[in-house]
Amino acid sequence: MLGGARETGVAGQTEHPSCRIREMAKYDAINLQDKLATFGEQWAPKVIAELNDYQFKLVKLQGEFVWHSHEATDEAFIVLDGAMTIEFRDGAVALTAGEMYVVPRGVEHKPRAEHECHVLVVEPRGVVNTGEAGGSQTADNDVWI
Repeated sequence: MLGGARETGVAGQTEHPSCRIREMAKYDAINLQDKLATFGEQWAPKVIAELNDYQFKLVKLQGEFVWHSHEATDEAFIVLDGAMTIEFRDGAVALTAGEMYVVPRGVEHKPRAEHECHVLVVEPRGVVNTGEAGGSQTADNDVWI
């Protein structure tokens, strides 16, 4: 249902999956807590909305992630609940609920959270959570909830 694009009736044009969401729930707000309650896995971002080519992804974090970077894009972390740290090779930034940080493109970083932390990540469509690092913490991409 939320997979690929579909025909809009105009030859050669397609409609993006997020447009279908608006058709189905045209005036319904997206409740972040309700969305977070639909999954339990950690380090596996779930898409809840798109704005142009950017996706809003909810993710639950606990423990340490891998060192990685995103060469072509910045990455915004907005903490909704809990606390996390984003480590850099030359320092770190600690975030708690209500705070955000934008990791600049190409900057190697490693998120971590001692206890489960709920985060809204904003980044372009198609960005892989582990960047070029790959590995066992690489999550399926473009998973909608």
